[in-house]
Amino acid sequence: MRLLHTSDWHLGRTLHGVDLLDHQAAHLDHLVEVVRSEQVDAVLVAGDVYDRAVPPVEAVTLLSDTLARLAEVTTVVLTPGNHDSAARLGFGAALMRERVRVRSRVAGVADPVVLPDERGDTLVYGMPYLDPDVVRHDLAEPGAEPLARSHEAVVTAAMARIRADLARRVAGAAHTGAPRPRAVVVAHAFVVGGEPSDSERDIRVGGVDAVPAGVFAGVDYVALGHLHGAQRIGAGLPGAPLLRYSGSPLAYSFSELRQTKSTVLLDLDLDAALRAPDDAPLGVGVSLVAAPVPRRLAELTGPLEHLLGAAGEAHVEDWLRVTVTDPHRPEDLYGRVRARFPHALVVQHRPPERVGSGVRTGVVTAAHDVLEVATEFVEHVSGAEPTQAEADVLRRAYEQVTAAERSA
Repeated sequence: MRLLHTSDWHLGRTLHGVDLLDHQAAHLDHLVEVVRSEQVDAVLVAGDVYDRAVPPVEAVTLLSDTLARLAEVTTVVLTPGNHDSAARLGFGAALMRERVRVRSRVAGVADPVVLPDERGDTLVYGMPYLDPDVVRHDLAEPGAEPLARSHEAVVTAAMARIRADLARRVAGAAHTGAPRPRAVVVAHAFVVGGEPSDSERDIRVGGVDAVPAGVFAGVDYVALGHLHGAQRIGAGLPGAPLLRYSGSPLAYSFSELRQTKSTVLLDLDLDAALRAPDDAPLGVGVSLVAAPVPRRLAELTGPLEHLLGAAGEAHVEDWLRVTVTDPHRPEDLYGRVRARFPHALVVQHRPPERVGSGVRTGVVTAAHDVLEVATEFVEHVSGAEPTQAEADVLRRAYEQVTAAERSA
C-alpha cells in the first residue's frame, strides 16, 4: 500500500504581501504528477488546507479543482487543521465522491476510511484538529466530567476510541484468517519534540500546546500536520509508531528559509503485515519527494554599498530579507534596495552596537517623558539623535494628540 502524506497547504496565504496562489497551484500540479507517476493508493492531507476559516474564492476553486483531479487517480483523505473551519471544510462531505473523504467530525474519529487490499486492508483514521475548549465535552465518557483543558487530554481520548475500533477489527481479521489490518492516523497537532517555525499559529490552551508522542501508540504510522518543517518525531521511544510531519509545501516565513520542502511517500510493508505479531507496528518504508521551489528565500546583511555590489549578485531573483548595518540610516534606503533586488520583501536598518553610547533600555512607564522616549526610539533605530527638524515634528505631533484628547 503506497500513501502520499502532505499537509499545511495554507491556500490563500501571502508572504509579506506577495500573493502565493500561483505558486501553490504549481505545487498542487506537482502533487498530482507524483500521484500518477508513483501510483499512489491514497493521499493524506493533515490539515491547514486553507490559511483561514473563510478562504478567498480563488483558494476554494483551486482546492475543488485539485481534489477533482486527484480523485480521478487515487483516494484522498483530508482533515481540517487549526487554520481551517471544520464546518466549512466538511460541508457536503456526505455528498462528495467516494474517493474524496473529508474527516471533519469529532464523532467520526474512530470511523476509518478503509483502503482495501487483498493482503490486508489499511485503515486511515482522520483526526481533525481538536481544540480542547470545543471538544473536551464531546470526547468525555457519557455521564463523566469534561476532559482536562489540554491538547494531551483530548488527543488521548480520541486515540482511545481509535485503538478500541482497531482492536475489534484486528480480532475480526484473526477470526476469519484475514491478514491483520494496518492502521494510519492523520492528525493535526503539536507533538513534543517537534521543531516549530515563526509561521505556525500558536495553539496553546491553558499554557500547554504539546502532545506526547506516546499518546499515538498502537498504530503503524501517524501522518502529522501543523509544523512547517519536515521531520520525524519520537524516534526511539518504546512502542511508539512512526510519526512524521510532512511540512508545508512552500516557505511561509523567513524562519523556514533553511528547510527543504517535500512530501512523504510511504510504503506499508505488505510482507511484514503477514509476518507481524498482533501487537507489533508494521514495517513502513519512507522517502521524501522534493517540492518545487518557485523562488528561493535568502537573507542579506551588511553595509548598503556592500550589498548593492558583488555580495548581492547571487540573490537578485530571490525573495529577500535585507538588513542594512550602516551606522546611520542611508538615504532612500527602501528605494535603493528594491531597485537592486526587485523581490526584496523585508528591508530593515540595524546599526551596529555602539559601545558607551549611553543609550538606555528598559521598561517604559507612564512616568517617562513622552518626547524623551520618542527621541530615544529614533536614536535606537537610526543610529543618531533626531535632527532639530525631526524633533520639532515629534513635538508638534505630541501636542496635537494631547490637544485632541483634552477636547474630546
